[in-house]
Amino acid sequence: MRVLLTGHRGFIGRHLHAALEARGDYVVGIDLNNGSSVDALDYFRTADAQYDLAIHCAAVVGGRASIDGSPLGVATNLALDAWYCRWLIRTGTPRAVFFSSSAAYPVDLQQPGDIHRLTEDDIDLDLISRPDNTYGIAKVVGEQLAQVAEAEGCCVHILRPFSGYGEDQDDCYPFPAFIARAKRRDDPFEVWGEGSSTRDWIHVDDVVGATLAAVDQDVTGPVNLGWGRATSFDQLAGYVTSAAGYTPRIRHLPTAPQGVHHRVSDPTRMLGYYQPRVTLEEGIRRALNN
Repeated sequence: MRVLLTGHRGFIGRHLHAALEARGDYVVGIDLNNGSSVDALDYFRTADAQYDLAIHCAAVVGGRASIDGSPLGVATNLALDAWYCRWLIRTGTPRAVFFSSSAAYPVDLQQPGDIHRLTEDDIDLDLISRPDNTYGIAKVVGEQLAQVAEAEGCCVHILRPFSGYGEDQDDCYPFPAFIARAKRRDDPFEVWGEGSSTRDWIHVDDVVGATLAAVDQDVTGPVNLGWGRATSFDQLAGYVTSAAGYTPRIRHLPTAPQGVHHRVSDPTRMLGYYQPRVTLEEGIRRALNN
């Protein structure tokens, strides 16, 4: 296939780029990272090239500190996604991928107490409950816009990754930050928040695998990408330091940005077409050995 891939030098994008090329697809990448002069927003406004598939990874994210501390910055994604969908319709692109996010889910369902495993139906696009900051709002609006593109004839695969991680991820995210602390053998070992909040970790290889499987198998509608495994930040610190061969004291930073309390997927829909392969323990081993 001839594929347009925005954000192809970002974390998810560069792994998708490698996987697409490995299977013989011709990939045109657009990314502002590393000095590129091509802006996806400008491209969507002006370009008319034809592709068999478009995958939109370009976004302003930057981890929890960015989501909480730069709401106007991440709101730029509203414009990116709107022009992406306008471009899909204008060019008659037959197939597309829109990366939504677990941040699109209502924060009311992610509070302390019993863990509610989030299902795709917990987001009602006709009656939106408050998602996670402007980043989550942009993703919900993006899903609505993707439906508009579908109504105009483009098959859009909507994917909602949970806590994606990998050995080459920027250290503004929790997983690589934990790995870096373990490699330095930090003691005490810092954990943002009070440590009991949970996340559902999925390795980048499985994000890519589930994405391409969704395209190949014509899986439409929103799909959670996750394991459904609730891991607290204290547990993650324990797994990482144990794998690194030491047992430090944990020092919690209660005033640091920490987001919602529980964010765990119900992966049933994904498991109907894709089985993740990289366990959290294997992902930790890979990162420590990288």
